[in-house]
Amino acid sequence: MDDTTNTGGVTDAAGDATNTGGTTSTSDATNTGGTATADDTTGTLDEALERLHASGPERNGWLSNHGPMAVEALVRHGQAPAVHRWLDHYSHKLEDMPDTATRVTAENWREALGDPRRIADWTAYFERETAERPWRDVLTEWWPRLLPGIAAGATHPVIRVGHSVRTLLTGEATAPRIAELAHGLGYWAARHQPLPALAPLAPAPTAAAALDAVAPVPEQNGGIRDRLAQLTAFPVWPQRFTDDPEEARDRLAELVRAATHRYATHGHGEPIMLVHAATAPNAVLRALPALPRALWVPSLGAAWAASAAVTAAYSPAEAAPYAPAGASADELFARAAAHGDDHTIKFTDTALDIGDGTALAAALRSIELNPPVL
Repeated sequence: MDDTTNTGGVTDAAGDATNTGGTTSTSDATNTGGTATADDTTGTLDEALERLHASGPERNGWLSNHGPMAVEALVRHGQAPAVHRWLDHYSHKLEDMPDTATRVTAENWREALGDPRRIADWTAYFERETAERPWRDVLTEWWPRLLPGIAAGATHPVIRVGHSVRTLLTGEATAPRIAELAHGLGYWAARHQPLPALAPLAPAPTAAAALDAVAPVPEQNGGIRDRLAQLTAFPVWPQRFTDDPEEARDRLAELVRAATHRYATHGHGEPIMLVHAATAPNAVLRALPALPRALWVPSLGAAWAASAAVTAAYSPAEAAPYAPAGASADELFARAAAHGDDHTIKFTDTALDIGDGTALAAALRSIELNPPVL
């Protein structure tokens, strides 16, 4: 799953798609917050992914392999020269891909869904699928099947898929990049985890108000699975149902912005885990341009559930003050890269997609709150 395991832990996140006004670019090329390249012309990303694909998506039982997400963000923000050094430092944490057991097929996939013992089987299945069909077709077929289990692996699988889709949308669909999508989808299928049935609470007028209205789970200890099991109800947001894909995309962008901003004031509650309240919906936002518009509305609902679930699981009782970033977007990302923590790198990537002052201050908070690893 991810750095959330059984102890009250830690996890990762990432995202990238909004901008300062609440209007979202669905092209995933550059953003308003800093310099980002549409494609890697150095070959570094493909080299890094090939190194990482010998490893499984988890380590130590439930901790997620954040390497593919972090290196994608590093390369995108001009830090390609640092990628292999970062991987050299990170790779000692990784474990080999588990052995396959029983082949996943079009006939038996339902019985394998949500079975973490089948991670290698699922990865092999999606490697075959993406070798035989266009990657967009595979994503379109499986997105609605996987979306109800968006909480899987503390939201890391959907975040990994979001990083992969961003790369495929903005650059050449090389073999390592398509393989990365297969690994992300396989991880999601193996860890597929629907949330408990949730009752609707009073509607909230904005995404920020909705996140503020999310009640913390009663027992804020243990790992994320224990915390998610306590969920009973969420505020209704958006206030009214929409069947308009464009409106759904705009509301999703609003959610990413609100969750990113909220980290500036609430990230201290659990600095690593709370990044996912922003990076999980941002991963969904990144995927929208590759999906049929008919899937955008249900994607909004799932993204809200994921963001609210992480908020309920880890938010502190009180907000805290924060200071302006006092640095440009590029300077902040360079600091995140030098800091080295994978969660910080991915959250800063999302904050730069928003690009406004509060988002940059939130990125600075993640750099300050999370322990450096380089």
